[in-house]
Amino acid sequence: MGKVSVDFNVFLNSVDPKYHDFVMQANDFMQQNDCKLKLELAKNGYVASYQHGKKKRVILNFVFRKSGLFSRIYTNNIGRYMEVLEKIPEKISKSIEKAPVCKRFNDPSECNPKCNGYLFTMNDTQYQKCRYNCFLFAVDDESIPIIKSLYEKELKCRNLANDE
Repeated sequence: MGKVSVDFNVFLNSVDPKYHDFVMQANDFMQQNDCKLKLELAKNGYVASYQHGKKKRVILNFVFRKSGLFSRIYTNNIGRYMEVLEKIPEKISKSIEKAPVCKRFNDPSECNPKCNGYLFTMNDTQYQKCRYNCFLFAVDDESIPIIKSLYEKELKCRNLANDE
């Protein structure tokens, strides 16, 4: 299926109503911080991507899976705010632990050349995780505070660096 642009309200109407406030707050925060929203229709529903800076690097996605709405945070600067990971609920830390190891750490030819993976410490354990699956969480009451904290801290780092 080809990508088709959609309106934010059409996207929002497909989100479970109990998560509307969270999605609208994230949207407002991103747009107030000069992130551009790109909405597309994909295989399992809509994809909302927030692109940051001149290089238009994505900082946050909302994506639909068969089991519902998920959020992916691209934590390029996770090394600057790893303390967030020390406070996360067990369900979310287990999700991070289950994410695949980034193949580029072992053999750079094995993975997407744009992927650099994530190297970070959580609960005194060092991880090398795939950037596409590591911080991909189902949107629910337990994950919302973590998602919000991660995208706010990532955006702050990118704005301070003024490099993306």
